[in-house]
Amino acid sequence: MKKRIVLFALLSLIVGVLAACQSTEVESTDNDPSPEVSLDTIKVGTSGGYHPYTFMNDDDTLDGFEIDTWNEIGERANLEIQFETSAFSGLFGMLDSNRINTIANQITMTAEREEKYLFTEPYVFSGAQILVKGDNDSITSLEDLKGKRVGVSLGSNYEQLLREFDTENEIDIVTYEDFSGSVQEVALGRLDAMINDRLASMINIESSGLDLKLGGDPVHPLQNAFPFVDNEENAVLVERINNAIVSMHEDGTFSEISNKWFEIDITSK
Repeated sequence: MKKRIVLFALLSLIVGVLAACQSTEVESTDNDPSPEVSLDTIKVGTSGGYHPYTFMNDDDTLDGFEIDTWNEIGERANLEIQFETSAFSGLFGMLDSNRINTIANQITMTAEREEKYLFTEPYVFSGAQILVKGDNDSITSLEDLKGKRVGVSLGSNYEQLLREFDTENEIDIVTYEDFSGSVQEVALGRLDAMINDRLASMINIESSGLDLKLGGDPVHPLQNAFPFVDNEENAVLVERINNAIVSMHEDGTFSEISNKWFEIDITSK
């Protein structure tokens, strides 16, 4: 009888320890702020509304330069890519709160962002461009925007560029969630100009058929890369992704993807 009591007590102790371990494991998972994906799967945030970089095609499927780029990186780095769509202005908030691992939306490397985030190798080289109505010959520089109504994408580096230049608040800066919305406003004369990527502006002039043109040369050089929260785990992941990016530059894959969407190579300096 005593042996049975001792055995029952031991079994009860083991069950209790296992239950405690299971409880601790669940609690740890609930408190983990990182995205609920394995190391071999990453969540890539994108707006899906910035043609031809990222947009929804006629089949209601994500498409574009950024999407092709990440699908290729996934193949080379042995990563499963999960795309998460959101308005551009919300993407960095999703990144900071660890709901996504990175952003694919033509993210420009700025000094401020480089202090906060861990960036991959750059993969696109372009410039910030003023876009104006077809009959407007008076706006070709940032200085010419003073006293004008100018559109930019909300939360973009173009908005930051314009606000840093406009120290005396001489420009009426209007922000838009949708890139195409500001293009329409310029064509209708509701905006005097807008600022965005040079290549995206050129393509939207051609595809929209609207009476628009580039206002002078690019006002600021830009290079794009993918931002990650700066920590040790991401440092390993970024190195893995960088190997894929470098190989895509070296074997001409980036040039092929670029020419597919832009008919020019935007991936070389």
